This record gives sequence, structure tokens and C-alpha cells, in this order.
Amino acid sequence: MNIRHHLDEATLLSYAAGSMSQAMALVTACHLAMCAPCRARAQQSEAIGGALLDTLMPAAVSDDALASVLAAIDSQDNAVQIRSVKPASSQSRSVASDVPAPLADYIGGSFDDVEWKRIVPGVYYFDLPCQSGGVSRLLRIAPGKAMLPHSHDGNELTLVLRGSFTDEIGRFAAGDIADLDDQVEHQPLVDSAEDCICLVATDAPLKFTTLLGRLMQPMTGF
Repeated sequence: MNIRHHLDEATLLSYAAGSMSQAMALVTACHLAMCAPCRARAQQSEAIGGALLDTLMPAAVSDDALASVLAAIDSQDNAVQIRSVKPASSQSRSVASDVPAPLADYIGGSFDDVEWKRIVPGVYYFDLPCQSGGVSRLLRIAPGKAMLPHSHDGNELTLVLRGSFTDEIGRFAAGDIADLDDQVEHQPLVDSAEDCICLVATDAPLKFTTLLGRLMQPMTGF
């Protein structure tokens, strides 16, 4: 796998610090599972963070601090929702799969088993249960199809899992990740002979730049 597009340094630092949303962290973890250079950079970020923590002075805590924390956890029991994890079949695990391990915890070992929903002909999606202030979903787009042109109000991570697309930034194939902010406007076009499957996380609604995009936004969920 020849990965050309990698995570930004700020994204890796945020991941190492544990300050990401669950949706963004899932996309990051999936890219790290596929990309050895980014794994090495992430380990460096974690080492730097650990060294900085070692330099901090311990903070004083009250004698009942542990009891207070446990009581707070108990009070949240009713609010905790356990996400449904679809177990991967033994057959899926025993053969090569293009589903990264962190994502397999949510959908199993095969994209064929995903319950895809259609937005328009040739464009399908599957929402993941880690929604947290943005959108976390799989997209499956047919060859020759394009997303509507858009920019961003926040950050967007798009990891290619199968197939490829091109946009104003370049060409993205399996393992490549588009780490975008509010300065980027683009229109991804699938240029592979097979469906392009991407894992996408955004932390704010997209800004569609055409009237059609704005009219369709309520239907797409972006």
C-alpha cells in the first residue's frame, strides 16, 4: 500500500492528547492501523506528551476525592449508552480484509454486510454510532460519481478504504487520508473502476457552495 497523504501534526498531537471527538479519533485510529509512518509519528507525540506530564507538579487532592469520583460515575449510569457492536464472523477474520481493525469493532469484517442507505443513485452511506457534535459515517460512491462542491465550517477527516477519488488537492487511494480545515473547498470525484468507500468524520456542518447542495443538505445529513 503506497500511502501519499498523511495526518497533520496538529491532528496527531490532538489524538495523542485524547482531546479528539470519538468520531475523529476513530478515523485517525483507522489511518494509523494502515500507515506505519503515521504510527511512528503518533508514538513520538505520545512520548513527548508523557515527558511533559512527568515535569508537572502533583496536584493536592482531598481525602474524599476517590469517593466523589465513584459517586459521579454511579450518577451517570442511567445516561450511559452501550453501542451495538456487530461481531465479525470467523470467516471474515480468517481472510484478508480492507476493514481496519478499529472500524471492524463497529461493522464487522466485511463492507458487504453493511446496511447501506441510498442518498442518490450511486451514493450510499452508513452512519456510525459515534456521533458527537458532527457526522461519523461510511460513504460508498460509484465510479464516475462526484460529491457536491463544498467547503467546511470546521474540520473534516476522510480516509479512503477502497477505490480512489481525485479533488483539488490531489488523488487519494486506499490508506490515504484527507485532513482538511475551513480553508479548503473541494469536490471529490471517484476515479477508480470500483466503488470508492471512505470513512468520514466532520465536527461541523459542511458549507455547500451550490444551490443544489444547500437544498440537499437536510437529506444528506452533512
